[in-house]
Amino acid sequence: MLPDTLPPSLAEALAARGYDTLTPVQSSVIAEEAVGRDLLVSAQTGSGKTVAFGLAMADQLLADGRLPAPGKPLALVIAPTRELALQVSRELAWLYAGARVTTCVGGMDAVRERRALHSGAHIVVGTPGRLRDHLERGALDLSALAVAVLDEADEMLDMGFREDLEQLLDATADGRRTLLFSATLPRPIVALAKAYQRDALRISTVSETRGHGDIDYQAVAVSPSDIEHAVVNLLRFHEAETAILFCATRDNVRHLHASLVERGFAAVALSGEHSQSERNHALQALRDGRARVCVATDVAARGIDLPGLSLVVHVELPRDAETLQHRSGRTGRAGRKGTAVLVVPYPRRRRVESMLRMARIAVEWRPVPSAEEIRTADRERLLARINEPVELDEDDRALGARLLETKEPAEIAALLVRAMRAGMPAPEELSEAEPARREPVRRDGFDDVVWFRLDIGRRQNADPRWLLPLICRRGHVTRDEIGAIRIGPAETFVQIPRAVAGKFASAVQRTAAAENDESGVTITPSNGPPAQDAGRGAPRRAHGGGGGGGRPSGRPNAPRASYSARPTKPRRPS
Repeated sequence: MLPDTLPPSLAEALAARGYDTLTPVQSSVIAEEAVGRDLLVSAQTGSGKTVAFGLAMADQLLADGRLPAPGKPLALVIAPTRELALQVSRELAWLYAGARVTTCVGGMDAVRERRALHSGAHIVVGTPGRLRDHLERGALDLSALAVAVLDEADEMLDMGFREDLEQLLDATADGRRTLLFSATLPRPIVALAKAYQRDALRISTVSETRGHGDIDYQAVAVSPSDIEHAVVNLLRFHEAETAILFCATRDNVRHLHASLVERGFAAVALSGEHSQSERNHALQALRDGRARVCVATDVAARGIDLPGLSLVVHVELPRDAETLQHRSGRTGRAGRKGTAVLVVPYPRRRRVESMLRMARIAVEWRPVPSAEEIRTADRERLLARINEPVELDEDDRALGARLLETKEPAEIAALLVRAMRAGMPAPEELSEAEPARREPVRRDGFDDVVWFRLDIGRRQNADPRWLLPLICRRGHVTRDEIGAIRIGPAETFVQIPRAVAGKFASAVQRTAAAENDESGVTITPSNGPPAQDAGRGAPRRAHGGGGGGGRPSGRPNAPRASYSARPTKPRRPS
């Protein structure tokens, strides 16, 4: 039950939205020891903190249980991004029915915002830069402010808004309350709290195990060249009502979004290159079901609240555990279950395991769903969908009767299944599972071989999956004419049967000069790999090319944080 201490108007608003109890953070901020005090609150994303600070400011907004006439703002809420500010405005508007909530964010009509401020407001919600602009122009008067809220304060400091925050807080009345909400409490947040809060009550509802109890953390290890295929299969396997995919850069958002749309996914993109209007349209498409997949950067997705979001995929790995939590926190909200999947390139698995271990986040390592597993899940979903109870009208029955006049029932059922499957993007066939050590496979014709050297190795992210086509193209040979590939730190050695070695040597010389080869890779005859390398592990071979496939000795350098995982030098051949 909702507590009796809530103002009647707020209790009615909560009940109308389906609240029958409060979350831990909501209960904590209205407890007796928190009333009237500054608050330093550490709470996870999705824990109901917007409603929490809405309830906490009730004493400052409601005089005798009612809102006064709008004038100078009584409450100021500062959020790091436009999306979060707009979301907070919507939440406070239903919680305080009849309140005048003015939103001030970048990308919107500043003149209209200034008019709204001049006409009076109870609550102002905005981003630091736009609020500071209104303050300096004299449109925002904070002299009567009773309560200031900093939402996701850690993110605002990370984004470089400290000076804006300080200027805004310095312009407020001396007797105001300051409510500071942050998923984490690093030193800069604690310093900000000491400077602008008085005798603050510290509240923490963060679990010791880190992350959400309602989020199932999973990880899949893949070849860097298979990351995009893994994303496709994860989307198809889970078939989430709404999913969000995180990339590190605008370019990668653009590329992955285009690739998914081409495959038939209903996807939208969010990044810094999109205008506010484009972002609003994308979010609305996700909310009304016209789109089911959102490809986004970290900052663009900050503060997004999509009720049906049940799957988060970290296409590119987060920079740290805090970013992982913030990303994953888009799902598993308000008691609903969610899944967060990390797509981990093989060379970075150890680093990811270490980060998860230090962050005390329990994760289950799984293989990427195979095409057959996806087809099996599709069959079950199709059967469940067809067997759902539905109400048929006369037109439906009449059309069904006409179909039965021309086709057999079994044929109609098969056509129905085919029509439903037509809208499903095809799953991808991935390469074999993570390479494991195994004995080299001895093949006919490779008892007498000549070694050739390539001036590229693990430090340049050499990978047999793209080296093999390069060797075939440069040397005018087929995959079956290439033996073992041994990749060292800075060079790679490849076996060519002696019978074709002369032809191969002539071809690599001609192609390097005549074709102005863009790969930058030099191929020259060699006596073979160094003695200390020759016995290490199994030779590396690309999938499908025959021969043994093993991991190189030592720990390879991690590729840069791009899901395309191109080599740093030279560029991957096209």
